[in-house]
Amino acid sequence: MIIAVTYKDGEVFQHFGHSEQFKIYETEGSEIVSGKVVDTNGSGHGALAGFLKEHHVEALICGGIGGGARNALADAGISLYPGASGNADEQVKALLSDTLNYNPDTVCSHHHGHGEGHDCGSHGHGEGHSCGSHDHGEGHSCGGHDHGEGHSCGGH
Repeated sequence: MIIAVTYKDGEVFQHFGHSEQFKIYETEGSEIVSGKVVDTNGSGHGALAGFLKEHHVEALICGGIGGGARNALADAGISLYPGASGNADEQVKALLSDTLNYNPDTVCSHHHGHGEGHDCGSHGHGEGHSCGSHDHGEGHSCGGHDHGEGHSCGGH
């Protein structure tokens, strides 16, 4: 299996969309066969799923991740293990031994001050308030790029 980890200074980097490097591991059974650090070369958010797919990644261990990136990874057939932290090599070993401490519901690793009715990680968005999509009605998006009024999660 090919496993990628959002990577910075040996640790799991905590914001998928801003990852400048991934460490990509080739594994066999419960053993790591090889690992290499690859630069994303400025790819961001949506492009990162394609970047990982080009590297034949089957699973991703990361910290925080927005809804749009989750959808892109799912579309690429990449299994996601968000909410992980600590030493990257150790997290891969933990995944291989089925002891990885992660949170499948992790959407954002930091607070964006959504205000009333604009939340992250739920599906009850109502009129124009979307999660992980490009429907930017009224400028309230989750997993987007802050398209007005500052109601965005997982983006800039």
